[in-house]
Amino acid sequence: MSAATAPTNARAGFAHVVATALKLAFRSARGVLVGLLAVALVTAAAPVAATWLVKDVLDVLATEPTVRAIAQPACALAAISAVMAVTPQISGYLRARLTRATGLRAQARLHASVDTFTGLRRFEDPAFLDQLRLAQQAGGLAPSQVVEGAAGIVRSIVLLAGFIGSLALLHPLLAVVVTASGVPVLWAEVALSRRRARALWDISPTERREIFYATLLTSVEAAKEIRLYGVGAFLRERMLGERRTADAQRELLDRRELRVQSCLQITSALLAGAALLWAARAAAQGSMTVGDVSMLLTAVPAVQSGIGGLAGEVGQTHHSLTLFRHYVTVVGLDPDLPAPSHPRPAAPLADAIEFQDVWFRYGEGLPWILRGVTLRLERGSAVALVGVNGSGKSTLVKLLCRFYDPTRGRILWDGTDLRDIPAAELRTRIAATFQDPMRYELPALENIALGELSALRDPGRCEEAARFAGVHDDIARLPHGYRTLLSRTFRTAEEHGPHAPADTSEAEGKRTVADTAEAEGKRTVADTAEAEGMHGPGGRPLAGPSPAEPPSGEQSSGVQLSGGQWQRMGLARSFLRQDADVLILDEPSSGLDPLAEYEIHTRLRQHRTGRTSLLISHRLGTVKDADAIAVLENGRITELGDHHQLLARRGTYHRLFTLQSRGYVEEHPAPEATTAVTPATPGAPATTSTAERDGAPPLAARAGS
Repeated sequence: MSAATAPTNARAGFAHVVATALKLAFRSARGVLVGLLAVALVTAAAPVAATWLVKDVLDVLATEPTVRAIAQPACALAAISAVMAVTPQISGYLRARLTRATGLRAQARLHASVDTFTGLRRFEDPAFLDQLRLAQQAGGLAPSQVVEGAAGIVRSIVLLAGFIGSLALLHPLLAVVVTASGVPVLWAEVALSRRRARALWDISPTERREIFYATLLTSVEAAKEIRLYGVGAFLRERMLGERRTADAQRELLDRRELRVQSCLQITSALLAGAALLWAARAAAQGSMTVGDVSMLLTAVPAVQSGIGGLAGEVGQTHHSLTLFRHYVTVVGLDPDLPAPSHPRPAAPLADAIEFQDVWFRYGEGLPWILRGVTLRLERGSAVALVGVNGSGKSTLVKLLCRFYDPTRGRILWDGTDLRDIPAAELRTRIAATFQDPMRYELPALENIALGELSALRDPGRCEEAARFAGVHDDIARLPHGYRTLLSRTFRTAEEHGPHAPADTSEAEGKRTVADTAEAEGKRTVADTAEAEGMHGPGGRPLAGPSPAEPPSGEQSSGVQLSGGQWQRMGLARSFLRQDADVLILDEPSSGLDPLAEYEIHTRLRQHRTGRTSLLISHRLGTVKDADAIAVLENGRITELGDHHQLLARRGTYHRLFTLQSRGYVEEHPAPEATTAVTPATPGAPATTSTAERDGAPPLAARAGS
């Protein structure tokens, strides 16, 4: 079923949505729910009782004005007034508790459902992302709003029953007329609630774009380019343009509500005025007592108010249920990738992984990314994928991890189709470092342990993985080592509190915990932050060795790592999976300087020993030792062999390797000291370089070695 559904999705039927909301509220806080309904009943009955007591007091005063005669109704009226005074506070407290309880349970269920999505397709579908955003908004509030609406409807019905019954005792026709006047109000509120829900669905894409621009304007990742290129005003105008578009749609809805509500209120006022004139005439004729007039003057506005309140509760409840439909739809979605009907276990790889005539595209009508790929990864071998950008290398990795299923063809794990292996089991056999590793704004230890959560109970494993990835020394130099928060977005525990001072060390030009050893004239084991391209004010790197403690008087705070350090954090996560059968390395060193890249690839060659490895890199010198190299062009494998075989074919791989290797060689005239010069006489031997006389290979061959 497509996630691109409108608010009227038939799957989430209205009755089912109501039942889900009430069930969610009942399971979250049943005692609070019962209490809220009880308070609603008391709140509804109290005004009716108070009106009758006022009538009794006035009638007694008109006929027998003694203290003893009015004492009982007056005391009862005072008690009811006290109850009416305290019930709003009790109701507010219960509503807040119910909102917190249902919001927690709803969000837990929503994100648990989203976590069951096996693949990535839905996260790349704008319509689903709009629906997910509305589900997140509605899931936390709608269940409690539905319960509050139900309580409000009960309260309004009890209130109306009491006052309409009172009017019927005074004049039956008047009760019928006042009641009938509420029908248009109810109809108008339901119609407006539908329009409000539809408007939210229509505005959602605009609001997401507004959030996107707002995030760009305030994020540290975008701050450098925005300020360098001076595009802040441009992006700000884009953000405000989206806001104006959304506000214009809201304005149209508000104007419609204004017209409808104004007409209804004018009608109510005319009806109340007519009732007042009738009561005055009846009192003048002696057919109504003073108490009767008082009750009528109270009951008519109360009935009108009750009808309006009932209509408002119905409209708000309908609106909440319409939005909650998105939540119900998302949590009820079928799996995005079909589950195996007869699941096979993900046994340790014993033979090979095979891609058999694999075709893939990301959607109907979109271009093919892979076109008939056939490839075999023998157990324990290292296979490299090379090719220009967009040739399908990363897509092949996504299919192997079963983030998508092939459009045609199949992928086999020891002869078993990946579709027949539960995705969660398959992924326990795979360790991967992607070309864009996630930067979790968590402490360093947790950042690494996310690769294997059991390592949270064994920090030594995280430290070992960090050492292997070459990032341990950098983490050890952080203010709190592995407990240091890797983020400048959130305050650490030491900074919590209303009086925590802001971090001004950079603005004051002081040395921070992120200054590197390069500033001290040293080079660290890891590449310097300057080589990583991360700098602070004055060109000072933002990550590296630092004093053990922050300067006196300053608050401890999180730190930012450089791009290369984040890449090594991703490597450390993959190294935690020591029992993984397949190791995927998608551009694992693209952010490292040459020294760090050499160290990482030396470690990777050790780590790959005995494992089936799939390597992707644009730096062909880093994959030339692979057992096999596959060249992808336009979604097809056009060349397959080892480094020497592909060079000998003088095809695409030879062209790419030769072009890249030339960039590492300075082309200038050879120094006189390295050249044997002979007189230019006829028959003289050609001039040769010292390197060639010593038996060195030609220039192109040496560059790639």
